[in-house]
Amino acid sequence: MGRKWNNIKEKKASKDANTSRIYAKFGREIYVAAKQGEPDPESNRALKVVLERAKTYSVPKAIIDRAIEKAKGGSEENFDELRYEGFGPNGSMIIVDALTNNVNRTASDVRAAFGKNGGNMGVSGSVAYMFDSTAVFGIEGKTADEVLEILMEADIDARDIIEEDDAVIIYAEPDQFHAIQESFKEIGITDFTVAEITMLAQNEVTLDEQSQAQFEKLIDALEDLEDVQQVYHNVDLGE
Repeated sequence: MGRKWNNIKEKKASKDANTSRIYAKFGREIYVAAKQGEPDPESNRALKVVLERAKTYSVPKAIIDRAIEKAKGGSEENFDELRYEGFGPNGSMIIVDALTNNVNRTASDVRAAFGKNGGNMGVSGSVAYMFDSTAVFGIEGKTADEVLEILMEADIDARDIIEEDDAVIIYAEPDQFHAIQESFKEIGITDFTVAEITMLAQNEVTLDEQSQAQFEKLIDALEDLEDVQQVYHNVDLGE
């Protein structure tokens, strides 16, 4: 698969540690998920997915509770879910997911981030077809064979199971997210190094040193935007 999921998460968490930016993004995402359905993760699957991912980033309980309480309180603040697609250096592909209360501002900011950092926006569908929505889990303390056995007993057919550093990474269909979560919960495993539904590139590309430096600058600029929740791409950054 080419991705080093644990390393990617650690890099993002380290980058955001001093600004608490990641907590603000999670707060917004939790609020939106809770507002769109029941504010109870047991009956709101979208909220449950967000909370599981927040757990892997050690988002403080106070921030989670505040976002859910805001949704329960009937806040009138509304956010639109937007997806932008574009290209970076040497034809690299990028998907940007945003939550915004000002569509024009967000579109302008995303377009500017692409334009100022060697990229350009594409039309809807120009990039997304090269990515697959994928559930990804990271398990520690188990071998790949043990994880495969657990999933087989739960009648879950994963796309791929690989060993990465000290963890086993599971790739599966997004609709298997909750089944996988429950299969491990039944044997006492509730903590994951990775637990999310992501957009995974069908094929990764490698950039030369100069292009990669420019690409990373573009990704940083996009992730720095307040309204941007997730940035997906097809570049192997060698992590």
